[in-house]
Order: sequence, then C-alpha cells, then structure tokens
Amino acid sequence: MATNGKPGDNHRQGAVRNRSQVFKPTAEKWVKRDSATGRFMDVKQDGFKFKGVRREGKQ
Repeated sequence: MATNGKPGDNHRQGAVRNRSQVFKPTAEKWVKRDSATGRFMDVKQDGFKFKGVRREGKQ
C-alpha cells in the first residue's frame, strides 16, 4: 500500500495499487485508470505525471 512520507519531503513510499496512467497525446495530458474495471478516473490538468502511479505502454 502506498503511504505518504514525512510532511514536506514531497514523495510517496511505495506504489499506488490497482491504478495505472496513460498519456493522451491529443490532449497532451496524463489520464489515471482503474486496473480492475478499466475505467478512466482522473486527468492531470498541469500536464505532469501522477506521482506513484505506474505507466502503461510507451512513454
């Protein structure tokens, strides 16, 4: 299970389970996906990757 580290260290201990992210080139944004259902959950508006979430396919 992923846990947050000490306050202010700006990183996560471990990986987020049952989640993955994929880059959507048409919108140039990262999209988070639930691995169990395959449904899209969230889109990063700033264009950076989600922290601690594994990436699918070619980056």
